[in-house]
Amino acid sequence: MNHRAIALGLACLISLPLQAGAQGLRPSGGTGSGMGLARTPPAAALPAPGSTAAPAMRAADYIVAVVNSEPITNNEVNARLARVREGIASQGGQMPPHDALAHEVLERLILEKVMLQQARESNIRVDDYAVGQAEQNVARQNGIGVEEMHRRLAVDGIDPKRFREELRGQIMIQRLRERELESRARVTDADVEQYLQDQQEQADPAKYSVNLGHILVRVPEDATPAAEAAAKARAQAAADKARASGADFAALAREYSDAPEGRNGGELGLRPADRYPELFLQATAHVPVGGVVGPVRSPAGFHVLKVIEKTSPGMPAMVTQNHVRHILLRTSAQRSEAAAAAQLADYRRRIQAGQATFEALAREHSQDGSAKQGGDLGWAAPGRYVPEFEQAVEALQPGQVSEPVVTRFGVHLIELVERREVPLTPREQRDIARDAVREKKLEEAYATWAQEQRARAYVEYRDPPQ
Repeated sequence: MNHRAIALGLACLISLPLQAGAQGLRPSGGTGSGMGLARTPPAAALPAPGSTAAPAMRAADYIVAVVNSEPITNNEVNARLARVREGIASQGGQMPPHDALAHEVLERLILEKVMLQQARESNIRVDDYAVGQAEQNVARQNGIGVEEMHRRLAVDGIDPKRFREELRGQIMIQRLRERELESRARVTDADVEQYLQDQQEQADPAKYSVNLGHILVRVPEDATPAAEAAAKARAQAAADKARASGADFAALAREYSDAPEGRNGGELGLRPADRYPELFLQATAHVPVGGVVGPVRSPAGFHVLKVIEKTSPGMPAMVTQNHVRHILLRTSAQRSEAAAAAQLADYRRRIQAGQATFEALAREHSQDGSAKQGGDLGWAAPGRYVPEFEQAVEALQPGQVSEPVVTRFGVHLIELVERREVPLTPREQRDIARDAVREKKLEEAYATWAQEQRARAYVEYRDPPQ
């Protein structure tokens, strides 16, 4: 999973769809405890030491807009504008005209106000422990410590306390989005097939691989019409049986096929698509894994083809899997994130002192479906967990136990049991495709939803920002 550093001006992300599930594990069919994927928000780096970002505040100030009775000031726009300019410059982008950029920043701030107001009305709260964890993540992703980050913030005229409040606001908005939009991004098997098909059609055949099962009923060059009809009927019978539920294609290949590989079950093996005959590729282009086509006529005779395996273009051949356990404590009015984290920190101390095992504590205390298995989540490829959880896993070595980790589902203690390199399976390829489709649907749903929220808000524009 490609984790990018979170921007210094996190609230600037409001103009873009915030990435889903950034504070917790998302339900999925991928593991026994129902854990799933969410991705890291887009980001830029912190200002470099000695950067020339403009001061965050000016001496004079005035209101530029009012959002449902809450003001936005010229100084707020200028502070955000300076950081946006810093981000554009650090990435080598072309700087837009001042007025256009100031207007865009103002619109971002308006939408941020609208979202935060709705989050507060929805009783979404984020306590200091979660903000502290987010702050540590920002520093870590920028390759510095929290104290150094605070120093850079101060040099650039940004109050670290204000920065923490922006982090809090971002987490609130992310949780609001999760609450409002998770149910709108339903992905069907047909969606996944269409995505994989589109990827394949756009790809160079040398860049993806296919494994086909093959039955050939040969037709001699001098065959009579009757002999050709008989061969076609035999191939049709093989195809009909291959399409039947539970059919053993390998047995059918041994029975019907005249091709040399028929004796070994008809499997041609996983190979780059450009090493297959064009006829085979065209016949199977829109066929999902497990699908059967044919009979297909060629000069050699009639072919029946089964798609045994397909790799999606651009996907890695090998993947690093992690085997982890976790203990989940859910938060409530009676137990804050800080209290849950303190309890988990005590469990960690006991595990490291040899006074208890991770499995025993998970069975006794974890508030997750994996508790009966001692918190065991099994093997998982990258991208199957949400950012905070996955970042913690990636930072561990086998046998190590993490510090408490906050997600929107509660607070976790994580143990990395093992790590291994394995080939990417067809199922994992489909999981990656499903996540990509889901992310796209979330982006579309967010864009519509954000427009709806903005349209309902009362916004009064005053003097333009200077």
